[in-house]
Amino acid sequence: MEENIGTPPQALFDAMDEHIGERVANGVFLDGGGLYGTEDAVNFVVRNGEISRVDGPYAEVKEVVGGWSILQYDSLEEAVADQEKFAELHAKYWPEVTVITTMRQISTGPEESGD
Repeated sequence: MEENIGTPPQALFDAMDEHIGERVANGVFLDGGGLYGTEDAVNFVVRNGEISRVDGPYAEVKEVVGGWSILQYDSLEEAVADQEKFAELHAKYWPEVTVITTMRQISTGPEESGD
């Protein structure tokens, strides 16, 4: 999401509480939380075998990860549909902000590929 855009409206917090509560109740939501801005962030960059440290805030950054969640679904279709519902909450309750939601699978290691 965009950084330094202010606090989300209370209506979005309320809608998210209900949305997440439903997923906790049915066992889909496993864990998650919000993230602070980049003002206290620390990056370690590995390049050509050398490590450098870069402390925030980062003037060139316009968008940052604002939060994360781990959810478990029975199918990809179910996950995609629910991700769209999550995006719809932001469109409805905070339409003036740009939010990008990204869904990715978690890799648990070589046993997934049969190795």
